[in-house]
Amino acid sequence: MLRVEWGNRVFRASVWMTVLAIAAVALFVLLGRWQWHRAAEKRALVAAFDAGRNAQPSELGQRSLAAIPRYTQLRLRGRYDGAHQFLLDNISRDGAVGYEVLTPFVLVDGRIVVVNRGWLPLPGGRRERLPDVGLPPAPATASTLPLPEVTGLVDRLPVPALAMGRAPPDASAAWPKRTSFPDAAQMAAALRSPIEDGQLLLAASQPTGYRRDWHPGAVGLPPSRHIAYALQWWGFSALALFLYFFMNIERRKP
Repeated sequence: MLRVEWGNRVFRASVWMTVLAIAAVALFVLLGRWQWHRAAEKRALVAAFDAGRNAQPSELGQRSLAAIPRYTQLRLRGRYDGAHQFLLDNISRDGAVGYEVLTPFVLVDGRIVVVNRGWLPLPGGRRERLPDVGLPPAPATASTLPLPEVTGLVDRLPVPALAMGRAPPDASAAWPKRTSFPDAAQMAAALRSPIEDGQLLLAASQPTGYRRDWHPGAVGLPPSRHIAYALQWWGFSALALFLYFFMNIERRKP
């Protein structure tokens, strides 16, 4: 029992109530702190996204894609592998369901980078038929022309909110293969060739793409919402502390 007396009042709280109050206050403070740090992370993502979008594209060179800072504007030279594409399933835009089209891009040195060419809706709103994501055939004189270039922002591969949301490409399915948030190893297994870990978000100015309204962090709460949640959790901690003292203070009996 915790007991403190002053004047004509006495504070008296049981051990279990004291432990419960301390635990509740600590939990609410930690949750508020986590939301505050999430807001800082989101602000940093927004700043990196804006800086990358407005920067001049750089060359990948011999660096791995995973070593490039997120949202760096990058230029790649090589060719699309239009025969082996992935359809990232169950992606919504403005209430409509569709796919993001992930296309392997074979670099000059043979490495493969996945290029996200954007979103398109289900054909006719139905899943029975796959969309036509074919690429224009290369011109007959392609061997004498400069290698094609693509530019875009470096990003991580899309991830689901829950781990159970992953579904690797079906090895027995025809191309393009439907898949839900595959990782690099799963796509490499489907292609039977290693790929760079990450993706390139195709710039809106580039041809052979679909809807590309890219946003930092793909989806999620804005920084202001995280700050609001942080203040809310800290308010709960103050309320828990107030109730602890209010419910255990009483007037001393004469």
